[in-house]
Amino acid sequence: MVFGKSNLRMIAATLLIVGGAILSSCNKQTGYGRRTAAKPGKVSPTTGASYSLSDKDTTNFYVTRVAKQIIGPNLKYIQGGRAVLGSQEQDVMAFRDNVERTVTIASFYMDETEITNNDYREFIFNMRKKVSADSILKLEPAESVWAGSLSYNDVYDTYYYRFPGFNFYPVAGVSWTQASVYAKWRTEYVSELMREKNKIDSTLNKNQLIERGVSLPEYRLPSEAEWEYAAKAMIGTQYMDENQEQGRIYPWDGRGVRNPYNIKRKGRQGDFLGNFKRGRGDYAGIAGSVSNDGDIIPANVYDYPPNDFGLYNMAGNVNEWVNDVYRPLSYQDFDDLNPLRKDGVFDEEETYGTTMITDEFRVYKGGSWRDVTYWLAPGTRRFMHQDSATNHIGFRCAMIAIGQQGK
Repeated sequence: MVFGKSNLRMIAATLLIVGGAILSSCNKQTGYGRRTAAKPGKVSPTTGASYSLSDKDTTNFYVTRVAKQIIGPNLKYIQGGRAVLGSQEQDVMAFRDNVERTVTIASFYMDETEITNNDYREFIFNMRKKVSADSILKLEPAESVWAGSLSYNDVYDTYYYRFPGFNFYPVAGVSWTQASVYAKWRTEYVSELMREKNKIDSTLNKNQLIERGVSLPEYRLPSEAEWEYAAKAMIGTQYMDENQEQGRIYPWDGRGVRNPYNIKRKGRQGDFLGNFKRGRGDYAGIAGSVSNDGDIIPANVYDYPPNDFGLYNMAGNVNEWVNDVYRPLSYQDFDDLNPLRKDGVFDEEETYGTTMITDEFRVYKGGSWRDVTYWLAPGTRRFMHQDSATNHIGFRCAMIAIGQQGK
């Protein structure tokens, strides 16, 4: 049989198509192809052995299908990325302890509000079942932080922590150590509630829970870098991929502390965006003025508008403890990926001539109801002994984001 050139070309093309289809079908064996945590396939790509997709099967290798991380309540997702951290306002205190530098922060979760009096009383209530009365006294907030030798604040000294009208005001009088204990308790308590709700086998150990994707990452105090990154919320200035139209001094747009918009923020244009001290002796403004904050002490944790990450009171209301040990030159030592100072390594306390620089001093940030606006800028930082407490420092918790959803 004789074939023309055109026929030969058609036959060759057909053979290529058929051959490609055969090879393609070989490559698409059951369980192969792109794999994700949610779709791991049915067969191992490296051994060809079948997976077990049932946690009841103990004879075969079990693979958990997980679509997303389990997270606890009250948390907002903070998408990580590159950021310029540090003081971007004039360093009027001449501390020079937070010079600008570029770092990258991994994605994490953070409480949308400060921990409230109600939240902390729940903690104390549950801890009474586990520890002695003496230990409970060590965990109670120091209500005496409101007292003053030359002031009459007895009403707060007596009522602020316990009166129902202050239930959702930020807890105060809590040390860094107490806040850390709260975070550990919260992890255990929420994990247990989730076990019961989802009927998870109570005999599974931590590693087994992690392998099955049902382990709750720990609640903890955020690192200073995480806190500062979340407070500035530069995601709100993003446009056209990686462009940002301006920097931010505070957790909101503009160079002032009043609402510059008529629509963007809930509330009227000109309203204060944080609870702070306006000047010497001026905590709230003149009575009757609708645009003054009117809050003489801390306010309800939802009273002021959230930033672009959905976090309330990242400036003002109360300062907040963060995880870091304080060193004035940490910015020189920090890693540029997820920076955190756990102790004085590379900057030992012996190199300082003052007892104020030790590994027991922790950073706090954010400004408060009794601070002037300078301290509301996320780049400012101060420190206090981890066992000290005051009426203007509270805290919120953070949680690591594990992996990426669907990948």
